[in-house]
Parts: sequence; structure tokens; C-alpha cells
Amino acid sequence: MKRITVKEVEQKLDNGEKLNIIDVREVGEVATGKIPLAINIPLGLIEFKKQDLDKNENYIIVCRSGGRSAQAVAFLESYGYNVTNMDGGMMAWEGELEF
Repeated sequence: MKRITVKEVEQKLDNGEKLNIIDVREVGEVATGKIPLAINIPLGLIEFKKQDLDKNENYIIVCRSGGRSAQAVAFLESYGYNVTNMDGGMMAWEGELEF
């Protein structure tokens, strides 16, 4: 499983890199703030939404602490998606939030 730190994600965003970030938390959790431009696909819906993702793109998967995102990464990897788990999740995020 590929992994990336919160600081690495923040640095990439600060450098203006276009990132595909998927937040797999529940809608109520995302309402408390998410990484700007991240799209919300709750973990329970990943199976049904995977066909909307491009296998040629890289996706950074985020949750509250890194556990659910690791599950999503393992699942998506098994279908050939290029995905990376953000270690520490939103509990470790110190960057800008979008509400």
C-alpha cells in the first residue's frame, strides 16, 4: 500500500499541484471540514462509485485517522486503481479546511 504523510499532501497543495483527494468519511464528519477540493465518497459507497474513477489518475484517500482510508485503498487497489493512503487522516491535518 502506498502511503503519503499529511505534510507531504500540504506541501503538494502549497506548490499548486492538482491532487485528486477522496475523503471516505461519512457526510456528517465531512461537514466539520475537509481538505479543499476533496470529494466525499463515504467508505460504504466506494464499491458503487469506483466506476466513476479513472484508473489512469492517482487518488489520495483520506478519512478521520487513516483506518477507513486504508480499507478503501486496499479495495480500490484490488481493482487496479492508483491510490495512496494519507497517514494520520484528518486528525493530523493542519492545513486549510473547506466547509
